Amino acid sequence: MKLTFTTFLTLDGVVQAPGGPEEDPGDGFAHGGWQAPFGDDETDRQIIEWFAGAEAFLLGRRTYDIFARYWPRVTEPDHPIAAPLNALPKYVVSNTLKNPEWHGTTVVAGSDADVASAVRTLKDRPGGELQVHGSGALARFLMGHGLIDEYRLLTYPVVLGEGRRLFTDGVPATSFAVAGSSTTSSGVTITTLRPTGRPTYGSYDLDE
Repeated sequence: MKLTFTTFLTLDGVVQAPGGPEEDPGDGFAHGGWQAPFGDDETDRQIIEWFAGAEAFLLGRRTYDIFARYWPRVTEPDHPIAAPLNALPKYVVSNTLKNPEWHGTTVVAGSDADVASAVRTLKDRPGGELQVHGSGALARFLMGHGLIDEYRLLTYPVVLGEGRRLFTDGVPATSFAVAGSSTTSSGVTITTLRPTGRPTYGSYDLDE
């Protein structure tokens, strides 16, 4: 399976609590819900298209808890997001979750090496996409182990100045190829990126 990572982020890279004030107020974050004013049909269509390619989901504990509180309550059998989330296998990385109630959930626990090995095993299975949505801490872990095959970044035209960021100090230096880019009517930039390895470097210094 191809491991894809989809997230919403601000111009200054914040990924915390896009969907509402109650989503993640940790560390006194007071900007929850910053994504909502920019909703548009183009973004919805793109997200629905991506969900159609899912074979399974890999989630961090915080995002899993948010999803598990919300999506099982959406019971329309043909709902383009709820249907795959509720029916397909879900893998949640956690050393504290013991008895998940959401149907189809498997807990991935253990050391960093154990988790990385488990993700590689999932990726080795045939099928469509192993999708990561949100899950910023997990995403940074996967980046560090070179496990993300495709990044799907939805960047919103807002700066918050604080909050948890996706690309923090310590993430590996990486070059990307742009596989697709578009801007929606509300100003959301949707970019699909595929890692190509370490960056290369040059200089604009004038020759002596």
